[in-house]
Amino acid sequence: MKSFFKYMFASMLGFIIVLVVLFFILVGIVASLVSFAEKQTVSVEPNTLLHITLSKVVYDRAPKDPLNLFSPAGFDMSQNPGLDEILENITKAKTDDNIKGIYLDLSTIPTGLSIVREIRQALLDFKTSGKFIVAYGEVYSQLAYYLATVADKVYLHPTGVVEFRGIAAELFFLKGTMEKLDVDIQVIRHGKYKSAAEPFILDKMSEANREQLNTLITGIWQTMVNDISASRNIDPSKLNQIADKLDAFDADNALSLNLVDGLMYKDELLSALKEKLGIGVDAKVKTVSMGQYTMAPDPADKKSSRERIAVIYAIGSIMDGKGNDLTIGSEKLSGAIRQARESEKVKAIVLRVNSPGGSALASEVIRREVVLAAAVKPVIVSMGEVAASGGYWISASATKILADPTTITGSIGVFGLIPNMQEFFSNKLGITFDQSTTNQYSDFPSINRPLSDYENLIIERQIESIYADFLKLVSEGRKMEASQVDSIGQGRVWSGIDALRLGLIDQFGGLQEAIALAAETAGITDYYLWSLPAQKDPLEQILDELTGSENSASSRIRTELGEYYTYYQYLKELRQSRGIQARLPYEINIQ
Repeated sequence: MKSFFKYMFASMLGFIIVLVVLFFILVGIVASLVSFAEKQTVSVEPNTLLHITLSKVVYDRAPKDPLNLFSPAGFDMSQNPGLDEILENITKAKTDDNIKGIYLDLSTIPTGLSIVREIRQALLDFKTSGKFIVAYGEVYSQLAYYLATVADKVYLHPTGVVEFRGIAAELFFLKGTMEKLDVDIQVIRHGKYKSAAEPFILDKMSEANREQLNTLITGIWQTMVNDISASRNIDPSKLNQIADKLDAFDADNALSLNLVDGLMYKDELLSALKEKLGIGVDAKVKTVSMGQYTMAPDPADKKSSRERIAVIYAIGSIMDGKGNDLTIGSEKLSGAIRQARESEKVKAIVLRVNSPGGSALASEVIRREVVLAAAVKPVIVSMGEVAASGGYWISASATKILADPTTITGSIGVFGLIPNMQEFFSNKLGITFDQSTTNQYSDFPSINRPLSDYENLIIERQIESIYADFLKLVSEGRKMEASQVDSIGQGRVWSGIDALRLGLIDQFGGLQEAIALAAETAGITDYYLWSLPAQKDPLEQILDELTGSENSASSRIRTELGEYYTYYQYLKELRQSRGIQARLPYEINIQ
């Protein structure tokens, strides 16, 4: 028997050793492939089309995913480039003699309007080169059609549709769920419009929230309509009539109403592209994907330049700690700003903010570094889809703030939310609690009992103090009276259009315009863009993928859930929230 166990344990140990060795061999092989892929360049042949699909989520700065190496698309390290790479590629293609034009191959774009509009603006600039853009879709989602209208020619499948219908802001409410679970949500807030807690205490929008959302989506829709009107030469009132009647949901109607330039099958499109390229009917249309083009040499590459502009990405909800590529950790982001401030090579900073907010304390930790940086060099904020509440908190002290007309911003207000789950534990689970304490409020705050009047008062004082701090920092940063900030604050959400009118931002513009303004303000013309915070090296990324890290998991869950990811993320981050929150009601789903 002893011999049996001896040989059994020896065999198990040997098997484990083999697995460990194989694991490290695998990691080594993948790391070598990644290293090889990063050194690869793509050679673009003459008379090539840049092929743009945007069928995946576009991040402001895409998380690196080495496992793309093994995807069906082939050996491509940038199959899902971020906005930064997309904008750089369009600019590069503008002066690349081998790129003849751009083919927009569109259907549904699972990305927000502001990012799509930045891409649209870059494509408008591309057209000044005299090169052509052709768009084609079997079915155009509303956002896809909005982007397609930048093209010289917009084509639709003969049985396709254009989903042109106007936009709606949809909120979901959990009051009924909380009641069924016997959970009492205790909310303490400052701000008439601070609606982040409404999903837990109401079953529909408050009038104040309805008012702000109507104003918000009306401004956003008007921007879309005006852009389409300018590109398609259709009166805005006519576009609204088309949307009201859903006339574009019929391909023939879409053509007769001048929404598209032609109805054609894919083979007919390829024939049209061959004619534009000046090649024979039997020749092949040469294309390069956006991901592949990222690895094509850029003649305007300035990496050898000594002077730098640091582009710092603040993406996701704001929380304490390090965060990751999809969340803002106060420690990591403040450290990146400090690093850029202390670098003599960095002459200006662009802070790209795409955040609904989060922890008020973490926001202040980050803002402090913005203040210190702005005292010694220009700090230009570029707002993305949303830069509200805590996202606005970290922006307010910058030298200049740029946003898109469709950016969601403002939401100057704070709140605290503490669930009382005493009856849930007792009535639903049969769990009760008892404890010993040294002082009267040793367990403060507790989710196992309701707040006392005194505890509620303590939280109210904190919220009022933080709100006063919020007003002060915005007042000082934007050079406005505190009373004026309060009048447009109260947690109210604004579009970029209203934000400019109210003085919350300085001008319209995207990431490229912010970089140009940073260079102009710093007085430099020859510079290299330095992206921060530093992303993990390939080996770390591989280990994250193999071990199922939060960053890797979040990226893949978002890809799988698509438009429903918002709800998952909302509930997840609510669970992780600590302390007083300066947060947008970002569970809004604008369709």
